[in-house]
Amino acid sequence: MILSRSKPALQSNNDSNKEVGRNNSKSTSQFEDYLKKRDYTGAVTYLEFKHFPEDKRPIVEEWLAFCAFHRGDYKKALDIYQNLLKSNTVGNYSINTACCLFYLGMYEESKELLQKVPLNGLRNRLNFHLSHKLRDEATLMENHQQLQDVLEDQLSLAAIHYLRAHYQEAIDIYKRLLLQNRENIALNIYVALCYYKLDYYDVSQEVLGIYLNRYPDSVIATNLKACNTFRLYNGKAAENELKNIIDLSNHVGFGYDLLKHNMVVFREGEGAMQVFPLLVDVVPEARLNLVIHYLRNHDTKEAFDLIKDLQPAVPQEYILKGVVNATLGQELNSLEHIKVAEECFHLVGSSTSECDTIHGRQCMAAAFFLANQFEDVLIYLTSIKSYLHSDDTFNFNFGQAKVACNQFKEAEEIFLLINDVRIKSDYVYISNLTRCYIMNHKPQQAWELYSNMVNGAESFNLLLVIANDCYRMGEFWYAAKAFDMLDKIEPNPEFWEGKRGAIVGVFQGVIVQKFPVDMLGDILQLLRSSTSSQADQIASVIRRWAKEQRLNVS
Repeated sequence: MILSRSKPALQSNNDSNKEVGRNNSKSTSQFEDYLKKRDYTGAVTYLEFKHFPEDKRPIVEEWLAFCAFHRGDYKKALDIYQNLLKSNTVGNYSINTACCLFYLGMYEESKELLQKVPLNGLRNRLNFHLSHKLRDEATLMENHQQLQDVLEDQLSLAAIHYLRAHYQEAIDIYKRLLLQNRENIALNIYVALCYYKLDYYDVSQEVLGIYLNRYPDSVIATNLKACNTFRLYNGKAAENELKNIIDLSNHVGFGYDLLKHNMVVFREGEGAMQVFPLLVDVVPEARLNLVIHYLRNHDTKEAFDLIKDLQPAVPQEYILKGVVNATLGQELNSLEHIKVAEECFHLVGSSTSECDTIHGRQCMAAAFFLANQFEDVLIYLTSIKSYLHSDDTFNFNFGQAKVACNQFKEAEEIFLLINDVRIKSDYVYISNLTRCYIMNHKPQQAWELYSNMVNGAESFNLLLVIANDCYRMGEFWYAAKAFDMLDKIEPNPEFWEGKRGAIVGVFQGVIVQKFPVDMLGDILQLLRSSTSSQADQIASVIRRWAKEQRLNVS
């Protein structure tokens, strides 16, 4: 939300401009042209290189500060106002200085200086925003009550609604102001921003067009159009939207940082480490996107270090903090991190503004998932599956919840929709799909999953899954093979007992003609490799029965 004023907070500027005009009307006209075109870089250059009488320097300095502020160079504006404060007691520069401090993120310093400023509307509005930044709810409400039904105060109220993610409330205010001030078409940008945050990208684009038709070179509006395009289409299309203004990047002040940031997003993280770290304290989204970049590169520790001190204020921040803590909690087996994640997800999922959104329902599902309440997980994920049917991460979680609820047929279908190679090579995916195959009486496909794994702890654990689940489902041949492999890897009486029971199960299956006779030769081979004295007894019984049945088994 752009909070800068449309006019300088100085009473003398209009008169000062007239004085400059009397001295040189042509030069004044040139300067005014810069202002009308919103070319504050050109205006600053003009003021710095134009020769002015010494007695006009304070007025020129005022204009320099005004232009620097509006081009986003708050540090330069702050330096000028601070110098004016030292040398001139006539002008009311304290509140201008406080505004610069606010935009530089120096909230405590701004608040302290503001105490010296006489009561007025601008002071109350700035205090209103400071109390939001400092999370001082009591002062926020106090300043809220002092707001009046005037344009500037209502704009501040709408901005706070926006910053607190109350987008519909902000839209209502902006639309009312537009009815009262139809010529103030900049309000359309704010309405478009709100619709963007509500995921109504088409509506945002339509509203934004009203402003862009008059000011096609607007950096903020063009950037928002690119963001809508990114959501509606792809990063390449969004990048093309910025081509018209990217060459002017040296002239857009604070907008340049926004462009650099968004170009990285549009390019799927290309150049993230060169751009995001420098913008962490400049563009609010930079910190969050850097965290996402770390997560995508499996650098969970760096992601946690960057977000651990963040006090979430909007749903996106709660969600990201939840994801980081959930990931780290699973990596470290930390119940503390899991609990933080569960709380973050539950706060978003149960909030009035998010409970009926896709993100809100995903969060509620995540909270229940971490709490092992999988029946509830399925309620929420089923309600949004039509929107995310091709999302691999969604299907991965959906499939796991189905398995936990013993819905193996649906779980298998969901797992097989996943294309992401990283997910398909994850042991959680492989083990869950293995269980689905076994429970759906496809043990051969389960065995193939094991055969494709590299020997190690995970392959051993998968053998345990196959051995026990196949035994439970009466798929005794594959249970016998699995227990045989386990016994060879790690000799254990329990593995022999499992193998013995599975071999007997195969034998019984052959007797009742559930399994083919050929399996007798296979189980006799398994018995030959066993060291237990019971193996010979079982083999003797099988051979005697085969002889009675006149069956040839080798």
